[in-house]
Amino acid sequence: METQTQTPPTKSHSTHKKKKPKNLKFETTIQVINEEQTKTPPIIGYFPSGVDPIRANNSSNPPLITTLRNTKKPRRLELVIKPNNNCKVDYVGTNYSGEAAAGRLGVNRLAVVDKVSRTITFIPIVSGKVFRLEPKVRKADKSAEEPATPAKELSHKELKERMGKVTAAFGTKGALSKARKQLQIEKLDNPESKQEMDQILNLAHVDKAAIESTSKNTNRNLPPHDVNATTPQNAYPLNKIILSGELGYVNDILHLLQAGEELKPDVYPSFVCNRSHKVVLLADEEEKTKVAGILSYITHLVNFKNKHSLEGFESAKHSKIPSMLLQKFTKMFLDPVKNRISDDKIEAMLSHVLVLTLHIDEFESDFTDIAKDLKMSALSLRPYLENLGCRFRVRNKVAIATLPTPLEFPTAKRKRRRG
Repeated sequence: METQTQTPPTKSHSTHKKKKPKNLKFETTIQVINEEQTKTPPIIGYFPSGVDPIRANNSSNPPLITTLRNTKKPRRLELVIKPNNNCKVDYVGTNYSGEAAAGRLGVNRLAVVDKVSRTITFIPIVSGKVFRLEPKVRKADKSAEEPATPAKELSHKELKERMGKVTAAFGTKGALSKARKQLQIEKLDNPESKQEMDQILNLAHVDKAAIESTSKNTNRNLPPHDVNATTPQNAYPLNKIILSGELGYVNDILHLLQAGEELKPDVYPSFVCNRSHKVVLLADEEEKTKVAGILSYITHLVNFKNKHSLEGFESAKHSKIPSMLLQKFTKMFLDPVKNRISDDKIEAMLSHVLVLTLHIDEFESDFTDIAKDLKMSALSLRPYLENLGCRFRVRNKVAIATLPTPLEFPTAKRKRRRG
C-alpha cells in the first residue's frame, strides 16, 4: 500500500516594498514685515574662515559686538566683533565694501518659522545683505603716544603764507593766475600803498579838459572822429579810415566801370551796385578814384564780416580780399582764438561800414540796402547809426540817416518810476 506524503507548499520570498512617507499638507500663513525708518533691523554676519569666536569664548566672558554708522554717509554700517580672550584680532564686516559691494539680484531676509502657529515671518535685515566678517589685526592705540601739549595753531597770516608756497610749487596755471590777482587786490587794499598812490596822483598834472572831452566817447568803438568838427566830412575824416597806401588795392570797381562792365549782384553788395552809377557820372578823375575806392573798401568789409558769421558765410565764401586789407581787418576785428569777429569789435566794424556809406551818400543815407548786405534788418542797424551821432528824417516814406555837426552822441536814459 503505497502511502503518499504531501509536502507542504513552500512560501515564495516576496519583496517587501518600502512605505513612502505621507506628505502632510497643512495651511500656513506667510507674513512679510517691511523695514521702518525709525527702527534698526537685525544684522546678520558670518565667519568665512571657519573660526567662530563667539563659541570659543566662555558664556561668562562674551565677545564685544559693536555697530558703527558713518556720520556723513548714514547708509554705511560696520559690524565689529572683539573677542575677550586676549585676542588681538577683530572681525569686521561692512555693507559697502568687499563682498557686500558686488552686484546682487535679490534681497536677503531673515525667515522665522513657528511650527505651533504654523506661520512663516520674513524680517528685513540691514541693507538686505549678509556681512562677511573678515579678521583684522587690531592696531595699537596711538592716543598714549600723542604729546601732552597740543600742536601750535597757525595764525591766518602764517597759514596764508604756507598755502602760497604750496601753490607756487605745485599749483596749476589757473591757481597761479588767481593767486597773482588776489595779491594785486591785497596790495591795492593796503593803506600804505593807497598813501603812496595818493602822493603820486597829487604830484601828477591832470588835464581836466581832455578828460571831459574823452570821457563822453569812451567804449563806443567808433572810427577816427573829431567831436568839434563843423562839417560831416571832417567829423569822420576819410583819410584816417582808408589810408593813402591802401587806395592802390581797392581799384577793382574802377577798372570794371572804365571797361564798360556792370557790377554783378552775386559778387558785389547791393549797396555798391546801387551806387556804382555815381562813379560813372563824375568828371574829376581823382574824385572818381576816391568814390570807387570807397565802394571797393565797403565790399571787402562786408565780405569779411559775412565770412566770419553763420548768416552770411555762404554768400561770401568765394570772395577774395587783398592780403594787405585782410591783415588789417584781422588785426582790428577778429578774435584769433575763436576765429570770428569778437563781440566787442562787431560794433566797431559796423561803424566803419556805416561811416563809409554816409560818405558815399553825402551824409543823407538810405540804409535799407546796406542792412540787407550785412544780413541785418534796418531796425536793428538803426542803433549803430545813432551811436555815430546820426539823426533820422523821413523822405518818401523811407527813413534817411543824416549826420549833424558838431557830433552829439546819445546818452543813457533812465526810466522814471511810477509812484
